[in-house]
Amino acid sequence: MNTIKDVAQHAGVSVSTVSNVLNGRTDRMRKETLARVENAIDQLKFRPNPVALRLKTGQTPLLGLLVPSLANPMYGVIAREIETFAQEQYGHRVLIGSTYRDKEKEATFFEDLLAHGVRHVIVISSLADERHFETVVERGMTVVSYDRPAAKGRPSKVVHVTPDNFEAARLATEHLIEHGHRRLAFATVAGMTMSRSAKIQGFQAAAGRRGLQKTAVVLNGGLLDEYGDSVMSEVGRALALRLAADPARPTGIVAVNDLMALGLMAGLREAGMRVPQDVSIVGIDGLFLAALSNPGLTTVQLPVADMAHAMVECAIAQRVEDEALAGERFFTHTLLVERESVAPPPVSARKSAIKAGARKARA
Repeated sequence: MNTIKDVAQHAGVSVSTVSNVLNGRTDRMRKETLARVENAIDQLKFRPNPVALRLKTGQTPLLGLLVPSLANPMYGVIAREIETFAQEQYGHRVLIGSTYRDKEKEATFFEDLLAHGVRHVIVISSLADERHFETVVERGMTVVSYDRPAAKGRPSKVVHVTPDNFEAARLATEHLIEHGHRRLAFATVAGMTMSRSAKIQGFQAAAGRRGLQKTAVVLNGGLLDEYGDSVMSEVGRALALRLAADPARPTGIVAVNDLMALGLMAGLREAGMRVPQDVSIVGIDGLFLAALSNPGLTTVQLPVADMAHAMVECAIAQRVEDEALAGERFFTHTLLVERESVAPPPVSARKSAIKAGARKARA
């Protein structure tokens, strides 16, 4: 069985250089040196002993990933991207835990990970209070927080990787308006996370820019019997059934995410209504499920792969001290994927909008 010394000899480098590669400390390493070490590892089929590595460094080649719930396929997609990149680039496996955005559960997971020698963690939380993150950072853990911005005016050693939720919702709303919709709604669930708040602001900004703030409403799916991310589609279905009975219902709906959008479509279909002929719907996420629905769901795709790679780099490479990586990394790129769930509003709704506009002009 080959050892780390064999790898070093084969690559023509020191043992410490090989150790740096195995532990992801390559940001200051010359590319040709890194390539030689990686080639030697592959040729010798070297696999470090995780027990010995932990005894020597107090760490294990593992990356912690805490998600709200794997019942939401969006988090499964993110986890897949993180796991693949962490393994291929840094030789790290991923340990995943569901926290249900519960502060106590998150804190307990941190303690368990520390006890097992894990020093790199990515957290998908959106909780406003991150003081328990700061506590483990002070104990030597690198923490990357996804889908919530850093607190303004307060320095933090937690790295924040955030999609542009405001722009995603604004883009979805503009798409409905461009198709002639004037009675708009943003469909969400009870409980306000920072990402949901940003999406609502984007929705309202787009409606306000077109003078539609009075006919643009936020629809709250109400309190949930269990954690929201695992029952989001069911909440959307129940909300759609209520909307179907309302003659003044919106004709264009932006859903907080694709699961909510798919639930809305199912509920409307159950109530005998058609998407998009009666109601148009746009999701936010870009899930693969959106292309499989009937009709296909128009959605705003977030740059998941780019964000996942950035989170792994920040967590494992331990470059938090680098000012370019510390604080917040904001990903502004969003892409509207047009499918069949959006069309002009029904003729009756268009006539009502025209009459309302005429009355407003006379006033």
